[in-house]
Amino acid sequence: MPKSTGPLRLAPLVLAALLCATQGALAQSTAVAPTPAQVSPEVDRAYTQLMASPAIQKLLDAVKADHERSVEDLKMLTEIEAPPFKEQKRAEAFLARMKAFGLTSAKIDAEGNVVGVRKGTGGGPKLLVSAHLDTVFPAGTDVKVKERDGRLHAPGIADDTRGLAVLLSWLKVLNDNKVQTVGDLMFVANVGEEELGNLRGMKAIFRDHLDIDGMVGLEPSAPGSVLVLGTASHRYEVTFQGPGGHSFGAFGLVPSAIHGMGRAIAKIADIRTPSFPKTTFTVGTVGGGTSVNTIAPDARMAIDIRSDDMGSLLETEKKILAAIDEAVAEENKRWNVSTLGASVRLIGERPGGRTPSDSAIVEAAVRSNAAFGHRTLLRGGSTDANVPISMGVPAIIVGGGGKASGFHSLNESIDMTDAWKGAQNSLVTVLGLVGVQGVSPALLAKRTARTK
Repeated sequence: MPKSTGPLRLAPLVLAALLCATQGALAQSTAVAPTPAQVSPEVDRAYTQLMASPAIQKLLDAVKADHERSVEDLKMLTEIEAPPFKEQKRAEAFLARMKAFGLTSAKIDAEGNVVGVRKGTGGGPKLLVSAHLDTVFPAGTDVKVKERDGRLHAPGIADDTRGLAVLLSWLKVLNDNKVQTVGDLMFVANVGEEELGNLRGMKAIFRDHLDIDGMVGLEPSAPGSVLVLGTASHRYEVTFQGPGGHSFGAFGLVPSAIHGMGRAIAKIADIRTPSFPKTTFTVGTVGGGTSVNTIAPDARMAIDIRSDDMGSLLETEKKILAAIDEAVAEENKRWNVSTLGASVRLIGERPGGRTPSDSAIVEAAVRSNAAFGHRTLLRGGSTDANVPISMGVPAIIVGGGGKASGFHSLNESIDMTDAWKGAQNSLVTVLGLVGVQGVSPALLAKRTARTK
């Protein structure tokens, strides 16, 4: 491959220097763990073999050559709206493309995920590679792709439709070039990653497939970024209910559901959380009441609580629930009644955890990044990887290429200039983990199949 079109082939001393530089150069507040200063000899050897292989260089050339066609897939999928819980049409389009590229056994499962397994030679690990179908945008949003200023503009085009297009490109070039992996590649376009989807798609995948040995997910990410920490979250809907009444005639006789909720919000706002591990909360939405001259009989609010540590999340949650009880008691006491109450309902639960930075899957990403000239930043966030990480299954999230901005906004856009380089980088990470017949062994260890 010409030097201008592909990954760097680094001499050992250059590689060592680049790996060591990661700790100092990227010691930012967004880092959740130090980047390994060096990788194991087995990982280094496998990637040296991969990058020296003519077959792999040909495959990476094919990724670049497929770029323009892949952009058309990106546009096509983006223009099929996929709000949470309404991903079916996009799933059907994705499935049709998977079958067209040779994965004829692929199907849509009971949860709505598109699932297909590209078998390896046998005896190797099973690696899940995934991107999510859903976007945050409601039905009726204008998702027509518009090109201007060298960028593609459309809600959801980066998060995570770009990931879907990369999966399809990988499948096409692997089959076109007849590359045989040692382990199995489980291609998944999943539902329920955004909003109140509550990771339902990924939870179903790991419920129904107990033999998955690891996961590499694709999300919009800067070059070299590797997500290893899953931020846990709990979301609650709180409903306040009282008898209600006329603002003048019933004043002093009944409590206000809105006033009670206001007391609760004020108390919640005063709660202190640790800066490390980062722990946050917000009252994200509120509503209620019937008219301006009515003592409100009902009110409701939604609360989001997140933390990089489950213990800190639970402690904050305990304080928030206590604040709600205190607020109700104070509003009742204000009027010497006991007619205001509050009910709390858990509406979202994302487990958390961490993939160790010295695990093979992280070192593989670090070594692949180095081969492409990128320093690695280990970061955290709330993604599909939360599910396997919480189960002890090694998982990471990496980028698929392209410079994206405006996530979750109507101004979302992506610059696809040289985006194929990111698709190459992440594919090399994947190939090292599952191994390539006649080229390199699988680095990802086979696990004992889970029983639940």
